[in-house]
Amino acid sequence: MGNVKKNLHVALCFSPVGDDFRRRSTQFPALINNVVIDWFHPWPQDALLDVATKFLEEVDLGADEVRQSVIKFMPYSFGVVKEYSDLALVKERKYIYTTPKSFLELIALFSQMLGKKKKELEDRMERYE
Repeated sequence: MGNVKKNLHVALCFSPVGDDFRRRSTQFPALINNVVIDWFHPWPQDALLDVATKFLEEVDLGADEVRQSVIKFMPYSFGVVKEYSDLALVKERKYIYTTPKSFLELIALFSQMLGKKKKELEDRMERYE
């Protein structure tokens, strides 16, 4: 009996869309608290583009064509990482997850690095003058 308990795995599949998931998670909190939830579904390119547009609208990127290029590059780069993570799974048998959080972190890292480089350039210009 101990081996059965130790090796028993149950897979439950719920759609996170709608009220059913919310209702079940409040009725059965152990489903959320004591399990590993795999939320790693690929995002559609349109959704990635919309998120990049939303989060980069306040970042000063200069000309509008530069802004559009950067916004289009974000989903592309995220897709390339997904392709290489699939390749790593095949070759190295290692999972590398690309999640919505990692996409948001990519945008945040880009914004942070851009601000840091702008500050460095401004400091160098002031020192030069």
